[in-house]
Amino acid sequence: MVMVVPLHCFSFRHCLRNHTTQLPLSSRSITTSTLCFHSPIIQAKLPFFTNSDSFQVGRPIGTYGFINITSYSAFPSGPGTDYSLEDLGGLKTQDVGEGNVKIRLYEGRVSRGPLSGTPVTFKVYPGRRAGGVMADALAANELNTHLFLQSSSKGIAEHLVLLVGGFETATGEQWLAFRDDGKYSVADYAKIVSERVSKNREVSSWNPFEQGLTIKRRQSFITKLFQGVMKGVAYLHDHDRLHQSLGPFSVVLNTISEKEGSYLIPRLRDLAFSVNVRYTELDDSGKLAEGLWRRATVAGAFTQMEKRAFGIADDIYEAGLLFAYLAFVPFCEAGVMDSLSLQRLLENTFQLDLEATREYCLADDKLVNAVEFLDLGNGAGWELLQTMLNADFRKRPTAEAVLNHRFLTGAVI
Repeated sequence: MVMVVPLHCFSFRHCLRNHTTQLPLSSRSITTSTLCFHSPIIQAKLPFFTNSDSFQVGRPIGTYGFINITSYSAFPSGPGTDYSLEDLGGLKTQDVGEGNVKIRLYEGRVSRGPLSGTPVTFKVYPGRRAGGVMADALAANELNTHLFLQSSSKGIAEHLVLLVGGFETATGEQWLAFRDDGKYSVADYAKIVSERVSKNREVSSWNPFEQGLTIKRRQSFITKLFQGVMKGVAYLHDHDRLHQSLGPFSVVLNTISEKEGSYLIPRLRDLAFSVNVRYTELDDSGKLAEGLWRRATVAGAFTQMEKRAFGIADDIYEAGLLFAYLAFVPFCEAGVMDSLSLQRLLENTFQLDLEATREYCLADDKLVNAVEFLDLGNGAGWELLQTMLNADFRKRPTAEAVLNHRFLTGAVI
């Protein structure tokens, strides 16, 4: 599992044509080139720009990297425990470390062609020279995954970010340009809302009616948010692609105003770790998938059909952790809960026993609103969370089954 994180929290192989152009970068210019690729690129249905002259670059808006799994250790088994490794389907607790690929983000816009004036967000990989083989592989994988998906006969996915161009600079940096459909991630939303919870609880005169209305609006907003996430996951799986880095930072939102929930469109991004699980490609999925297949083997998935099922179930597990994050963090005061603490609580402390988790949370007044959210529909939220986080990967639902669960169909909220 890979988790994308902002750094303040802690192969794009091709040949260049002979001519070069100039790319404005704020007040500076850097020499760049148009490019053609060694491997065939599937043509996207929308205009796709590979010349740096087609863009203007604005101010930097952030940097981020990823947390990478560095080792695995099994849950305790044997005398004194209720679960064995076999019972857990090979599920592992994880030691994590910071990855060595640092990614920069810039504002920008398309300056030429039919999309002229369209705002974009540039995602800049350091390239092989500065970031090594891993940076090159991540950039290439993200580029090719988006172009494959955007060429689908089923149309462009509403819940995936849209890639509109890409190019490499003379210094080897790889720039991917995505249509700007929102500045905020799920992590940004949760942080802002939890800070608001803290502020409101400091005001003893906060109107109970207004408080109840706010909670109800938040429940609806988060439900729609997660529906959009799962629609994006379902689209990926329907096209034989895994996400493999799904988390609070890998979902971008066009609004974080809960009063504008009817206009909310969540979009998945960060497909650099995406894996092709088409049966004909499983044996040639490359280094980026080595950790996934290693875990699949430990879980008892040996045949191609079993490995593919494990990969899909692994995405569902990540989506389940994201659902837990959405159920807890926005309903708690700032600092009470974060994604890693919540994952440890679920996996290590309670070993994915959601009934025991609920009993624990009921005893903490700071978690009461999260419990009430998951309690809706006679515990429908806990039921959905339990099935997505099932220790046996064979028993986890598909993305479509998650979308059809009563917690997300409108029967509860």
